[in-house]
Amino acid sequence: MTMTDHAVVIAGGGPTGLMLAAELALARIDVAIVERRLTQELAGSRAGGLHARTIEVLDQRGVAERFLAAGQVAQVAAFAMAPLDISDFPTRHNYGLALWQNHIERILAGWVEELAVPIHRGRDVASFVQDAGGVTVALSDGSSLRAQYLVGCDGGRSTIRKHAGIEFVGWDPSVSYLIAEAAMTGDVAVGLRHGPNGVYGIGKLDERNRTRIVLGEPEVRRGDEPTLDELREALVAFYGTDYGVHDVTWLSRFTDMTRQAATYRNGRVLLAGDAAHVHSPAGGQGLNIGVQDAVNLGWKLAQVVNGTTPDSLLDTYQAERHPIAARVLKMTMAVTAINRGDDRTTALREAMSELLKIDEPRKRYAGMMSGLDIQYDLGAGHPLLGRRMPDLDIVTADGPQRVFALLHAARPILLDLGEPGVLDIAPWADRVRHVEARYTGAWELPVLGSVAAPAAVLIRPDGYVAWVGTGTDTGLRDQLTTWFGRSG
Repeated sequence: MTMTDHAVVIAGGGPTGLMLAAELALARIDVAIVERRLTQELAGSRAGGLHARTIEVLDQRGVAERFLAAGQVAQVAAFAMAPLDISDFPTRHNYGLALWQNHIERILAGWVEELAVPIHRGRDVASFVQDAGGVTVALSDGSSLRAQYLVGCDGGRSTIRKHAGIEFVGWDPSVSYLIAEAAMTGDVAVGLRHGPNGVYGIGKLDERNRTRIVLGEPEVRRGDEPTLDELREALVAFYGTDYGVHDVTWLSRFTDMTRQAATYRNGRVLLAGDAAHVHSPAGGQGLNIGVQDAVNLGWKLAQVVNGTTPDSLLDTYQAERHPIAARVLKMTMAVTAINRGDDRTTALREAMSELLKIDEPRKRYAGMMSGLDIQYDLGAGHPLLGRRMPDLDIVTADGPQRVFALLHAARPILLDLGEPGVLDIAPWADRVRHVEARYTGAWELPVLGSVAAPAAVLIRPDGYVAWVGTGTDTGLRDQLTTWFGRSG
């Protein structure tokens, strides 16, 4: 049996695993991915795009333009079929991006390759054993990997979660759907409709009469390998014809099963993405919150591996991300329920649509759906505390700069906008970059609006504000120690 050492092994090379690998590689951590697919290609296009906060996160790393160039900028946020325009939100990316998951993964994989992350393809994690010093990971081909930490990014049926004995609690499915990509003939009824079990429809994929089909089934069925006959029967039931469906390149089944891992960590084993939470695809949240999980976990895991901070820092991953996913799960359950086609839910959906035309409800729901309203509980204080740092246009000694550009290296930043000489972080200079700058504009946050201008902000590598200064260094050293280790 051969064994290879890495600091971190990631099980699963989907969007979450790829993003986590990139974050760790930027921090110069020896990370490797184990992925069952021989290539990055997906069967089917899968998820359909990126929300605003995910685009911001990619911008923080300097790669957003790669995705924007490949997709279509659009107002993609919606609730109960009611569009939620975020074009008036104070962000450089006040929109979503229509881009299928197969393209998202291809671009992420290209970035990860540039960062020289090895991917062990064509194999799975078969089992693992953790001890005080690390985790021994047995692969399906008989080889083994040894790591300090193992992260399960291996989907809703996660082997890592099951083998770690982590409970997956929640709700059984109430509806199942067929999803397919195929060619069709005749005058196809393209568009979305409401049926007894929710939304269904047919959409064009390209100019060659290829379509994407989503159909609710009359009763909940399990298993993700439906037959072509089942697809034809469902088309006839909904449309009165099967449109001569042929050349099916992808046919699968999904449900609204809604579950969340009771804990995201068991010792040296952690979970992220669908391995930690599954839900209906309503609202397009799954891929996006998986990427956000990765960005929250990456810098924390890097610091623990480097010995900069104790491994108790990893507990903040659970504390911050578990409530976010719990909220998303409830939201997708609400959307699934409100999208059913009977008269009573139709009346409720129409009432919600009217409500969401009013600015305050629209902004509240749009902030939630786009990911721009997230606030981690870092205690009482300035409204910026625990929220995303705005991408301000600042002026530094080196000239004009964007805040997000300062985060490209995934390092923490003390952005000092006050009087020179007040803040001294010399003992943390090897870990935290001190940037003195000037900014004279207004401070605006999505949903909240204007907030008081701070004199300084301590920005974590994930772009969230860990400390806000008002002209003194009160509390700064405590927060530097909490997040980035004791002074040197």
